[in-house]
Amino acid sequence: MFWILALFAAAVAVAVGARMNDGYVLLVLPPYRAEVTLNLLLIALALLFLLAYGALRALSFTFGLPERARRFRQRRSRERAGQVFQDAVRLLFEGRFGQALKKAGEAYATGAAPGLSALIAARAAQRLREPEKQQDWMDKAKASDPRTEAATLMLEAEMMNEGRHFAEALQALARLQDKQGRHIAALRLELRARQGVDDWDGVLRLLRQLVKRDALPPQVAREARSQAHLGNIARLAANNGSLIAYLRALPAEERSQRVVLAAARALVVGGAGDEAQKLIEAAFEATHHDEWLGELLTIYGRLADGDQLERIARAEAWLRQYPADARLLKALGRMCRRQRLWGKAQSYLEASLAIAPTQQAHLELAQLFDQLDRGDEANRHYRASALLEAG
Repeated sequence: MFWILALFAAAVAVAVGARMNDGYVLLVLPPYRAEVTLNLLLIALALLFLLAYGALRALSFTFGLPERARRFRQRRSRERAGQVFQDAVRLLFEGRFGQALKKAGEAYATGAAPGLSALIAARAAQRLREPEKQQDWMDKAKASDPRTEAATLMLEAEMMNEGRHFAEALQALARLQDKQGRHIAALRLELRARQGVDDWDGVLRLLRQLVKRDALPPQVAREARSQAHLGNIARLAANNGSLIAYLRALPAEERSQRVVLAAARALVVGGAGDEAQKLIEAAFEATHHDEWLGELLTIYGRLADGDQLERIARAEAWLRQYPADARLLKALGRMCRRQRLWGKAQSYLEASLAIAPTQQAHLELAQLFDQLDRGDEANRHYRASALLEAG
């Protein structure tokens, strides 16, 4: 509306000015002489300007046709290259890796995001299990675009992990850290790589960082932490001093039953029965009955050194809380037989058999009756144990 009003106002001003203008222009070119009004001269000059402008524009358009055609072809080529690149990404996510590799190669050849195109081709080649092509495309990705260096290193680490080349994955992640530091995705990749090379201390360090950032599901974090502790226990099993120091420094919330069981077995093998006793008793005091592991009770009942009477008293205290636990009764029977408390041993073992008949309980009773020269009863339990084994 503003421009329309301005145009009308200008037209009115020109009309009024032309009517009030009585000037003229005298043009002399001997022997010729021409006299025209000023208004006509202005109109003629305006028309001449428009004609000259139109002619120049026509010439510019004519001589610029080749350049415009070249830019048009380039634009069409970029559009086609962009479409090919999108097709490569789509095919990769669809799992059609052969076609994705082909399209990514075409996109790379046209120069459409060459670094990313090479990365897509490398991933497709890796999925197709073609390591030579994979490495070739990785090299092209590194050389094509410096901006994709971090993405190249991340993809390289991920592919090395999937190929179980964990040391190479750690090297790629170290280069990434030197360039740009480590983010959560890189920490996850490093966690997998350190699990692969059995670097359990490194795994625990990374787990603490990831849990602090809420970057792992609690179940995954617990399982990975238990696996790391189990690995460290196996590594330290030959050195009792180091193992005991490691277990004493282990936080209570990280003492899962699998960890306690592995630690107790390692301590017993290493001859540190007292430490195994403390570990098992602490685990039992800290957990509920339905979370107990029978192996822990078996280990507890087989501890031969140390104060047996103290262990019997502790186990009998547990029995008052859980009187129907066959495993606890069997452990008590074994400890009482070791202390030559024949009556209590027989009572506990028979109670265990009444709740849950097991081969071990029958064997313990058979050996007890052998010690008491009660051969018939011993043979009866030996036969019952054999029948359970055969079953």
